[in-house]
Amino acid sequence: MTRPTLYIAITNHGFGHAVRAASVAGAIQRLNRDILLILVTTAPHWLLASYIHGDFIQRVRGLDVGVIQSDSLTMDREATLAKLREIQDSQHRIIAGEVDFIRTNRVGLVLADVPPLAAPIAKMAGVPCWMMSNFGWDYIYRDWGGEFKQIADWMRDCYSQCDRLFRLPFHESMSAFSHITDVGLTGGKTRYTPETIREIFHLVQPRDRTILLSFGGLGLQAIPYPNLQDFPDWQFITFDEKAPDWDNIVKVTDHQYRPVDFMPLCGRVVSKPGYSTFSEALCVGTPIATITRTGFAESQLLMEGLQKYAFHQIIDSDEFFQRTWDFLRQPLIPPKSSTPLATNGTETIAQKVVDYLGPAEK
Repeated sequence: MTRPTLYIAITNHGFGHAVRAASVAGAIQRLNRDILLILVTTAPHWLLASYIHGDFIQRVRGLDVGVIQSDSLTMDREATLAKLREIQDSQHRIIAGEVDFIRTNRVGLVLADVPPLAAPIAKMAGVPCWMMSNFGWDYIYRDWGGEFKQIADWMRDCYSQCDRLFRLPFHESMSAFSHITDVGLTGGKTRYTPETIREIFHLVQPRDRTILLSFGGLGLQAIPYPNLQDFPDWQFITFDEKAPDWDNIVKVTDHQYRPVDFMPLCGRVVSKPGYSTFSEALCVGTPIATITRTGFAESQLLMEGLQKYAFHQIIDSDEFFQRTWDFLRQPLIPPKSSTPLATNGTETIAQKVVDYLGPAEK
């Protein structure tokens, strides 16, 4: 019996793309366990496994670069441009290698979030390419100008070869894509009851004094932990293993737990602008306090969406890094819109993939 096989190409940037792609992969597996999942990414295996409970194959390949960063706020444009040129110069070799892999493994569909090369790879392999994202990398690089414009043009041509785009909330126009289906928010669901998480991690403070610090896979080099000493009767949850061992800091080091599992217990998520964090927080109704971020075009889309749909705070860098955290004692700003965003993106994409790939062949 031949299993239907899905090749999922994930952009090589932080944890956010891996989280939302893996959440869709997990939903696909729940709907049809016969589908063989192949995730093409350099993201940690444990991160993927925290969203996909069954078996899957990880092909460790980076089909793009995203942005080279030292942490979640600091970008290195020069190093990013050098790596982009390297990928562009090597594109024919990369495409040929992946086409051979796809044909050998009888892949029936490519789903990408959102490496540009995934579309020409699928086209040459003779299988459809579907993508899911709220932005294309051409949008990010074109905003930087200069030599990045040529890179953006190349990527736009790649994206134009995609057969279908599932466009996520907080999006740019993504006009390079000819067939666009708008869907709701994506992300994982909480796997534990609030009572279970509270008991395991000894969370004794009320929700309004319980704060999740979440800065993605790249983290921050200089989280101002001393500011937390002004809040002895609060609890701060962090996935940063280097955080101080203080009574009001709860460090989560077991990879089976994810930020979304803690969000229902928290009065706020303190974060940088990031789609996956925003999306999962909105899905469970947790307010967001975010640092401003410049030089990354997606950030403005996220900030506009945050103000429209979430109880929120916007914190400038000086307020976050150099002052006491008085913003935690200030009231949240209500959303501008009274109409919530749809939260069915993960399920919608997963069902479309399952419908397309169908059952195993006997």
